[in-house]
Amino acid sequence: MLRTHTCGELRPYNVNEEVILTGWVQRLRDKGGMVWVDLRDRYGITQLSFEEGITLPEIIEQARNLGREYVVRATGKVIERFSKNDKIPTGAIEVKVTKLEVLNASKLPPFLVEDETDGGDDLRMKYRYLDLRRAPVRRNLELRHRMMRETRNYLDSLYFIEVETPVLIKSTPEGARDFVVPSRMNPGEFYALPQSPQTFKQLLMVSGFDKYFQIVKCFRDEDLRADRQPEFTQIDCEMSFVTQEDILNTFEGFIKHMFAAVKGIHIEKLPRMTYADAMRYYGSDKPDTRFDMRFVELNALAQQKGFPVFDSAELVVGINAKGAASYTRKQLDELTDFVKRPQIGATGLVYARVNEDGSIKSSVDKFFTAEDLAAWGAAFDAQPGDLLLILAGETFKTQKALNELRLEMGERLGLRDKNVFSPLWVVDFPLLEWDEETQRYHAMHHPFTSPKPEDLQLIDYRPGDIRANAYDMVINGVEVGGGSIRIHDRKLQEQMFRLLGFSTAEAEAQFGFLMNAFEYGAPPHGGIAFGFDRLCSLFGGSDSIRDYIAFPKNNSGRDVMIDAPSPISDQQLDELHIRMKNLPKS
Repeated sequence: MLRTHTCGELRPYNVNEEVILTGWVQRLRDKGGMVWVDLRDRYGITQLSFEEGITLPEIIEQARNLGREYVVRATGKVIERFSKNDKIPTGAIEVKVTKLEVLNASKLPPFLVEDETDGGDDLRMKYRYLDLRRAPVRRNLELRHRMMRETRNYLDSLYFIEVETPVLIKSTPEGARDFVVPSRMNPGEFYALPQSPQTFKQLLMVSGFDKYFQIVKCFRDEDLRADRQPEFTQIDCEMSFVTQEDILNTFEGFIKHMFAAVKGIHIEKLPRMTYADAMRYYGSDKPDTRFDMRFVELNALAQQKGFPVFDSAELVVGINAKGAASYTRKQLDELTDFVKRPQIGATGLVYARVNEDGSIKSSVDKFFTAEDLAAWGAAFDAQPGDLLLILAGETFKTQKALNELRLEMGERLGLRDKNVFSPLWVVDFPLLEWDEETQRYHAMHHPFTSPKPEDLQLIDYRPGDIRANAYDMVINGVEVGGGSIRIHDRKLQEQMFRLLGFSTAEAEAQFGFLMNAFEYGAPPHGGIAFGFDRLCSLFGGSDSIRDYIAFPKNNSGRDVMIDAPSPISDQQLDELHIRMKNLPKS
């Protein structure tokens, strides 16, 4: 090794030792008679000192000529620091340098490579290899490493076997758009990159592997947000001879283990909430249960009172923002503008303040008596100082808008603490959802999800009412994992494909290999997949998964560091048998 120690390990017990350190120059301070250099590597920072009259003049001159991010090798003796720095672990010592070698010079970096940087997101993405030298980014990837290690430890302890599945697979029409890869040896035909290893892990269960997992790259060609990337990582799991209860218990144990091992937090039993209750009380299938503020329906109390907006609505529903009655008119106007934003879609907002004497003053007083408003207050369990916020309209649209308002009020009132974790299971999802645009049913999870046995009788005349043997794990309003008990019977799988609008020929062409496998003794099986990047960002207290990916794409799906995607040459296009008039030239 070119070094004897790292820049993060020297302590007072190393005083008087001769050491060799290597790393990058973070900063240099020249006080005339003394020169100090902060040397940084992955493990920390150590101060190097050079003193006129003690250090050789040519070495001091070398030190003065160092620039930021120079790579150096320093030899010297560990001494106790006169002025200690309690903000870093090595702050009680420094190294008095006797030999200095520049291993590589550096251009002036385009931004400060420090915890508090002056580089914007785009600049740091372009020079990601420099951004990765910063301690906060490094700590994010160290957290990711620990979580990957603990995932393997837990699943290995339960006899799961890690199996790699193919990356070049067959494109399927369900779900998000596939990334496709042309096949040079099979002209006009394409592979797809997997959105998930779903069918392969089911085939592994048919193969008798019993318990499978994989920390796997998946790909979806979809619009991007802070919690989405075109390529992402899943913890993918499957088990045989299990019920839904077995899956929930196994992976409740997993998330408890992760919190304990990585965060030092002990989670009690995860509560369970049905999809119907999640939508009724929170307007979302991934409710943030760190705070209450549950929905209260007011149809029976607010309609037929002469207020047209309420009388014509399918749903009148509201929340109680505890202690927010002091909101000014300006703040209430801001909330009204918030819910009327196109992405939220409400037409307006009704509010009611609970005064100190218990009386209620609303923005629609002329339509309601004091007794009417008192009934509202009782329904909300309102206390003096509370603020009632009410929306009305079509059920699903209004629930969705009120969910956004609830989260906004939770943020404003400081109820969404990133150091507080509230995991739960959401269960009993609908098996199918109707799509108005295509005028057909789509699978809410995927086409291989098993219906609840007691709902199979509805399959021919009320398919929209069938519940799935499906479940999601939600933490702080984020869906971190989801899965289901799978169909393992060919006839039921064929029936499911028919419900989803597949012809017999289409189903056979797309998934015949899986249905054929079901005829060779497929066991009952089920599983779950966790969004690993999402879990990392949640554990790290970040809103963006990009912070926990070494080389992420930007919001346009581009890697600005290597400039990808990019055109390819005409020769490559010819070899792939691709020729398109509107394809960019290389």
